[in-house]
Amino acid sequence: MKSNQTFSPAKKNAASPKKPSQSPRLETKKTQPKGESVATKSAIKGEKLQKVLARAGQGSRREIEAMIAANRVSVDGKMATLGDRVDVHSGVKIRIDGHIVNLTQAQKEMCRVLMYYKPEGELCTRHDPEGRATVFDRLPRLTGSRWIAVGRLDINTSGLLLFTTDGELANRLMHPSREIEREYSVRVFGQVDDAMLHRLKKGVQLEDGPANFKDIKFAGGVGINQWFDVTLMEGRNREVRRLWESQGVQVSRLIRIRYGNISLMKSLPRGGWEELELSQVNYLRELVDLDPEVETKLDVTKPRRRAKTGQIRKAVKRYSELSKRYKK
Repeated sequence: MKSNQTFSPAKKNAASPKKPSQSPRLETKKTQPKGESVATKSAIKGEKLQKVLARAGQGSRREIEAMIAANRVSVDGKMATLGDRVDVHSGVKIRIDGHIVNLTQAQKEMCRVLMYYKPEGELCTRHDPEGRATVFDRLPRLTGSRWIAVGRLDINTSGLLLFTTDGELANRLMHPSREIEREYSVRVFGQVDDAMLHRLKKGVQLEDGPANFKDIKFAGGVGINQWFDVTLMEGRNREVRRLWESQGVQVSRLIRIRYGNISLMKSLPRGGWEELELSQVNYLRELVDLDPEVETKLDVTKPRRRAKTGQIRKAVKRYSELSKRYKK
Protein backbone atom coordinates (compact mmCIF):
# COMPACT_ATOMS: atom_id res chain seq x y z
CA MET A 1 0.00 0.00 0.00
CA LYS A 2 1.30 3.47 -0.89
CA SER A 3 2.29 5.66 2.07
CA ASN A 4 0.39 8.91 2.83
CA GLN A 5 3.31 10.35 4.80
CA THR A 6 4.81 13.61 3.49
CA PHE A 7 7.60 14.25 5.96
CA SER A 8 10.33 15.11 3.42
CA PRO A 9 10.82 18.82 2.60
CA ALA A 10 9.87 19.92 -0.91
CA LYS A 11 12.64 20.01 -3.52
CA LYS A 12 13.45 23.10 -5.60
CA ASN A 13 12.13 21.45 -8.77
CA ALA A 14 8.83 20.39 -7.17
CA ALA A 15 6.83 22.62 -9.55
CA SER A 16 8.60 21.43 -12.70
CA PRO A 17 6.19 20.75 -15.62
CA LYS A 18 8.06 17.47 -16.26
CA LYS A 19 6.98 16.03 -12.90
CA PRO A 20 4.01 13.95 -14.25
CA SER A 21 6.40 11.92 -16.41
CA GLN A 22 8.39 10.74 -13.39
CA SER A 23 7.80 7.20 -12.19
CA PRO A 24 5.73 6.52 -9.03
CA ARG A 25 8.75 4.67 -7.61
CA LEU A 26 10.80 7.88 -7.66
CA GLU A 27 8.03 9.83 -5.90
CA THR A 28 7.80 7.23 -3.13
CA LYS A 29 11.55 7.37 -2.62
CA LYS A 30 11.46 11.15 -2.21
CA THR A 31 8.50 11.26 0.13
CA GLN A 32 9.74 8.55 2.50
CA PRO A 33 13.40 8.86 3.55
CA LYS A 34 15.12 5.57 4.21
CA GLY A 35 15.18 4.41 7.83
CA GLU A 36 12.34 6.61 9.13
CA SER A 37 9.34 4.84 10.55
CA VAL A 38 5.78 6.05 10.85
CA ALA A 39 6.15 6.48 14.62
CA THR A 40 9.24 8.69 14.19
CA LYS A 41 7.58 11.00 11.67
CA SER A 42 4.35 11.42 13.57
CA ALA A 43 6.06 12.19 16.86
CA ILE A 44 9.49 13.59 16.01
CA LYS A 45 9.44 15.81 19.12
CA GLY A 46 8.36 13.05 21.51
CA GLU A 47 10.38 10.81 23.81
CA LYS A 48 12.33 7.74 22.79
CA LEU A 49 10.07 4.71 22.71
CA GLN A 50 12.32 2.59 24.94
CA LYS A 51 12.39 5.36 27.56
CA VAL A 52 8.59 5.62 27.59
CA LEU A 53 8.17 1.86 27.98
CA ALA A 54 10.89 1.66 30.64
CA ARG A 55 9.11 4.33 32.66
CA ALA A 56 5.90 2.36 32.21
CA GLY A 57 7.54 -0.60 33.95
CA GLN A 58 7.78 -2.84 30.89
CA GLY A 59 11.49 -3.54 31.31
CA SER A 60 14.85 -1.83 31.36
CA ARG A 61 15.85 0.18 28.30
CA ARG A 62 18.18 -2.63 27.23
CA GLU A 63 15.40 -5.22 27.50
CA ILE A 64 12.99 -3.03 25.54
CA GLU A 65 15.56 -2.34 22.82
CA ALA A 66 15.86 -6.11 22.42
CA MET A 67 12.05 -6.39 22.17
CA ILE A 68 11.97 -3.69 19.48
CA ALA A 69 14.75 -5.39 17.52
CA ALA A 70 12.79 -8.67 17.71
CA ASN A 71 9.67 -6.98 16.23
CA ARG A 72 7.67 -7.45 19.42
CA VAL A 73 6.67 -3.78 19.77
CA SER A 74 4.21 -1.87 17.59
CA VAL A 75 3.13 1.79 17.53
CA ASP A 76 -0.32 2.55 16.11
CA GLY A 77 -0.33 -0.76 14.28
CA LYS A 78 3.14 -0.38 12.73
CA MET A 79 6.20 -2.33 13.83
CA ALA A 80 8.49 -0.08 15.86
CA THR A 81 12.17 0.41 15.09
CA LEU A 82 15.07 1.52 17.26
CA GLY A 83 15.15 5.31 17.38
CA ASP A 84 11.36 5.79 17.24
CA ARG A 85 9.92 8.62 19.31
CA VAL A 86 6.37 8.87 20.62
CA ASP A 87 4.22 11.54 22.23
CA VAL A 88 2.47 9.91 25.18
CA HIS A 89 -0.17 12.68 25.22
CA SER A 90 -1.23 12.16 21.60
CA GLY A 91 -3.32 9.04 22.20
CA VAL A 92 -0.69 6.80 20.61
CA LYS A 93 -1.30 3.05 21.01
CA ILE A 94 1.73 0.95 21.87
CA ARG A 95 1.58 -2.83 22.01
CA ILE A 96 4.05 -5.44 23.21
CA ASP A 97 3.44 -8.93 21.83
CA GLY A 98 0.01 -7.70 20.75
CA HIS A 99 -0.98 -6.52 24.23
CA ILE A 100 -1.65 -2.80 24.59
CA VAL A 101 0.41 -0.86 27.13
CA ASN A 102 -1.72 1.39 29.33
CA LEU A 103 0.38 4.56 29.31
CA THR A 104 -2.19 6.53 31.32
CA GLN A 105 -2.06 4.01 34.15
CA ALA A 106 1.72 3.81 33.87
CA GLN A 107 2.06 7.53 34.57
CA LYS A 108 0.33 6.93 37.92
CA GLU A 109 2.28 3.81 38.90
CA MET A 110 4.39 4.25 41.98
CA CYS A 111 8.04 3.23 42.04
CA ARG A 112 8.51 0.08 44.09
CA VAL A 113 11.78 -1.69 44.92
CA LEU A 114 12.34 -5.20 46.27
CA MET A 115 15.37 -6.67 47.98
CA TYR A 116 15.77 -10.32 47.00
CA TYR A 117 18.18 -12.92 48.37
CA LYS A 118 19.18 -14.85 45.26
CA PRO A 119 20.26 -18.43 45.95
CA GLU A 120 22.92 -20.19 43.90
CA GLY A 121 21.46 -22.07 40.96
CA GLU A 122 18.90 -19.47 39.87
CA LEU A 123 19.12 -17.73 36.50
CA CYS A 124 18.72 -13.97 36.02
CA THR A 125 16.29 -14.35 33.14
CA ARG A 126 12.51 -14.24 32.83
CA HIS A 127 12.14 -17.56 31.03
CA ASP A 128 14.51 -20.47 30.67
CA PRO A 129 13.93 -22.87 27.75
CA GLU A 130 15.25 -25.74 29.89
CA GLY A 131 12.76 -25.02 32.67
CA ARG A 132 15.34 -24.10 35.30
CA ALA A 133 14.45 -21.85 38.23
CA THR A 134 14.78 -18.10 37.66
CA VAL A 135 14.98 -15.12 39.99
CA PHE A 136 11.49 -14.03 38.88
CA ASP A 137 9.72 -17.24 39.93
CA ARG A 138 9.03 -16.22 43.53
CA LEU A 139 8.46 -12.48 43.29
CA PRO A 140 5.01 -11.08 44.17
CA ARG A 141 2.60 -10.86 41.24
CA LEU A 142 1.92 -7.48 39.64
CA THR A 143 -0.93 -6.14 37.48
CA GLY A 144 -0.18 -3.63 34.73
CA SER A 145 3.61 -3.65 35.22
CA ARG A 146 6.39 -6.08 36.04
CA TRP A 147 9.53 -6.45 38.11
CA ILE A 148 12.77 -5.38 36.46
CA ALA A 149 16.09 -6.68 37.74
CA VAL A 150 18.73 -4.08 38.58
CA GLY A 151 21.71 -5.84 37.04
CA ARG A 152 22.46 -9.55 37.15
CA LEU A 153 24.22 -12.19 39.23
CA ASP A 154 25.59 -15.29 37.53
CA ILE A 155 24.09 -18.68 38.27
CA ASN A 156 26.77 -19.59 40.85
CA THR A 157 26.57 -16.27 42.72
CA SER A 158 24.11 -15.62 45.54
CA GLY A 159 23.09 -12.58 47.54
CA LEU A 160 21.45 -9.20 47.13
CA LEU A 161 19.53 -8.52 43.93
CA LEU A 162 17.28 -5.47 43.59
CA PHE A 163 14.07 -5.38 41.56
CA THR A 164 11.98 -2.32 40.68
CA THR A 165 8.82 -1.45 38.76
CA ASP A 166 10.55 1.64 37.30
CA GLY A 167 12.56 0.83 34.19
CA GLU A 168 14.21 4.25 34.12
CA LEU A 169 15.45 3.78 37.69
CA ALA A 170 16.82 0.33 36.80
CA ASN A 171 18.55 1.67 33.69
CA ARG A 172 20.26 4.52 35.54
CA LEU A 173 21.35 2.36 38.47
CA MET A 174 22.99 -0.11 36.06
CA HIS A 175 24.77 2.53 33.98
CA PRO A 176 28.58 2.47 34.56
CA SER A 177 28.76 6.28 34.69
CA ARG A 178 26.90 6.27 38.04
CA GLU A 179 29.73 4.35 39.78
CA ILE A 180 27.50 2.88 42.48
CA GLU A 181 29.33 0.67 44.99
CA ARG A 182 28.70 -3.09 45.00
CA GLU A 183 30.15 -5.08 47.89
CA TYR A 184 30.73 -8.83 47.80
CA SER A 185 31.79 -11.42 50.33
CA VAL A 186 34.13 -13.81 48.51
CA ARG A 187 35.88 -17.03 49.51
CA VAL A 188 39.02 -17.70 47.52
CA PHE A 189 41.13 -20.81 47.11
CA GLY A 190 44.84 -20.16 46.72
CA GLN A 191 47.78 -18.29 48.19
CA VAL A 192 47.04 -14.57 48.72
CA ASP A 193 49.74 -12.09 49.73
CA ASP A 194 49.96 -8.32 50.18
CA ALA A 195 51.50 -7.80 46.74
CA MET A 196 48.52 -9.50 45.10
CA LEU A 197 46.03 -7.39 47.06
CA HIS A 198 47.94 -4.27 46.05
CA ARG A 199 47.71 -5.23 42.36
CA LEU A 200 44.00 -5.92 42.63
CA LYS A 201 43.40 -2.48 44.16
CA LYS A 202 45.70 -0.66 41.76
CA GLY A 203 44.17 -2.32 38.71
CA VAL A 204 44.79 -5.20 36.31
CA GLN A 205 44.04 -5.64 32.62
CA LEU A 206 41.12 -7.94 31.78
CA GLU A 207 39.98 -8.96 28.29
CA ASP A 208 37.34 -6.19 28.30
CA GLY A 209 39.55 -3.47 29.79
CA PRO A 210 41.20 -2.45 33.06
CA ALA A 211 39.48 -3.29 36.35
CA ASN A 212 40.17 -3.04 40.06
CA PHE A 213 38.67 -3.36 43.51
CA LYS A 214 38.03 -0.07 45.28
CA ASP A 215 38.53 -1.80 48.62
CA ILE A 216 39.57 -5.24 49.91
CA LYS A 217 39.15 -6.33 53.54
CA PHE A 218 40.25 -9.63 55.04
CA ALA A 219 37.18 -11.30 56.60
CA GLY A 220 38.53 -14.58 58.01
CA GLY A 221 39.82 -18.02 57.15
CA VAL A 222 43.17 -19.76 57.33
CA GLY A 223 45.60 -21.31 54.88
CA ILE A 224 44.52 -21.36 51.26
CA ASN A 225 40.79 -20.85 52.04
CA GLN A 226 40.19 -17.23 52.98
CA TRP A 227 37.27 -14.80 52.97
CA PHE A 228 37.49 -11.20 51.76
CA ASP A 229 34.97 -8.37 51.45
CA VAL A 230 35.59 -6.56 48.16
CA THR A 231 34.01 -3.42 46.70
CA LEU A 232 33.50 -2.56 43.03
CA MET A 233 32.18 0.58 41.33
CA GLU A 234 30.64 -1.21 38.34
CA GLY A 235 28.95 -4.48 37.44
CA ARG A 236 30.69 -6.09 34.47
CA ASN A 237 30.06 -9.76 33.71
CA ARG A 238 31.82 -12.04 36.27
CA GLU A 239 34.14 -9.17 37.17
CA VAL A 240 34.87 -10.27 40.75
CA ARG A 241 35.73 -13.80 39.66
CA ARG A 242 37.85 -12.63 36.73
CA LEU A 243 39.84 -10.21 38.88
CA TRP A 244 40.84 -12.99 41.28
CA GLU A 245 41.46 -15.44 38.43
CA SER A 246 43.87 -12.95 36.85
CA GLN A 247 46.07 -13.58 39.90
CA GLY A 248 45.84 -17.36 39.69
CA VAL A 249 43.30 -17.60 42.52
CA GLN A 250 39.93 -19.36 42.22
CA VAL A 251 36.67 -18.10 43.74
CA SER A 252 34.78 -20.88 45.54
CA ARG A 253 31.93 -18.77 47.03
CA LEU A 254 30.58 -15.36 46.03
CA ILE A 255 27.80 -13.44 47.79
CA ARG A 256 26.72 -9.88 47.07
CA ILE A 257 26.00 -8.16 50.38
CA ARG A 258 25.51 -4.49 49.48
CA TYR A 259 24.36 -2.21 46.64
CA GLY A 260 24.98 1.47 47.37
CA ASN A 261 23.98 1.74 51.01
CA ILE A 262 21.31 -0.98 50.71
CA SER A 263 22.66 -4.00 52.60
CA LEU A 264 21.35 -7.56 52.46
CA MET A 265 19.22 -8.20 55.55
CA LYS A 266 20.76 -10.87 57.76
CA SER A 267 17.29 -12.14 58.70
CA LEU A 268 16.24 -12.63 55.07
CA PRO A 269 16.38 -16.31 54.01
CA ARG A 270 17.69 -17.44 50.64
CA GLY A 271 14.85 -17.07 48.17
CA GLY A 272 13.09 -14.48 50.34
CA TRP A 273 12.23 -10.91 49.38
CA GLU A 274 11.51 -7.69 51.22
CA GLU A 275 10.01 -4.47 49.86
CA LEU A 276 12.10 -1.38 50.58
CA GLU A 277 10.74 1.50 52.62
CA LEU A 278 10.01 4.81 50.92
CA SER A 279 13.16 6.41 52.34
CA GLN A 280 15.29 3.64 50.80
CA VAL A 281 13.49 3.93 47.45
CA ASN A 282 14.14 7.67 47.40
CA TYR A 283 17.78 7.14 48.36
CA LEU A 284 18.18 5.10 45.16
CA ARG A 285 16.25 7.66 43.10
CA GLU A 286 18.38 10.50 44.46
CA LEU A 287 21.55 8.56 43.55
CA VAL A 288 20.56 8.73 39.87
CA ASP A 289 18.93 12.19 39.80
CA LEU A 290 15.28 11.11 39.68
CA ASP A 291 12.44 12.91 41.45
CA PRO A 292 11.41 11.39 44.79
CA GLU A 293 8.49 8.99 45.08
CA VAL A 294 5.70 10.13 47.39
CA GLU A 295 3.69 6.90 47.74
CA THR A 296 4.36 3.42 49.06
CA LYS A 297 2.48 0.12 49.25
CA LEU A 298 3.83 -0.54 52.73
CA ASP A 299 1.64 -0.04 55.78
CA VAL A 300 4.01 1.79 58.12
CA THR A 301 1.66 1.24 61.08
CA LYS A 302 2.32 -2.52 61.17
CA PRO A 303 5.47 -4.47 62.09
CA ARG A 304 7.05 -5.34 58.75
CA ARG A 305 8.79 -8.60 59.60
CA ARG A 306 5.65 -10.17 61.04
CA ALA A 307 3.61 -9.16 58.00
CA LYS A 308 6.13 -10.64 55.57
CA THR A 309 6.84 -13.96 57.32
CA GLY A 310 4.04 -15.84 55.57
CA GLN A 311 5.01 -14.54 52.14
CA ILE A 312 8.66 -15.46 52.64
CA ARG A 313 7.76 -18.99 53.76
CA LYS A 314 5.56 -19.46 50.69
CA ALA A 315 8.33 -18.15 48.43
CA VAL A 316 10.96 -20.46 49.91
CA LYS A 317 8.59 -23.44 49.78
CA ARG A 318 7.76 -22.75 46.12
CA TYR A 319 11.48 -22.52 45.32
CA SER A 320 12.19 -25.84 47.06
CA GLU A 321 9.44 -27.54 45.07
CA LEU A 322 10.77 -26.09 41.80
CA SER A 323 14.32 -27.19 42.63
CA LYS A 324 13.24 -30.76 43.40
CA ARG A 325 11.24 -30.95 40.19
CA TYR A 326 14.18 -29.73 38.11
CA LYS A 327 16.64 -32.16 39.73
CA LYS A 328 14.40 -35.04 38.71
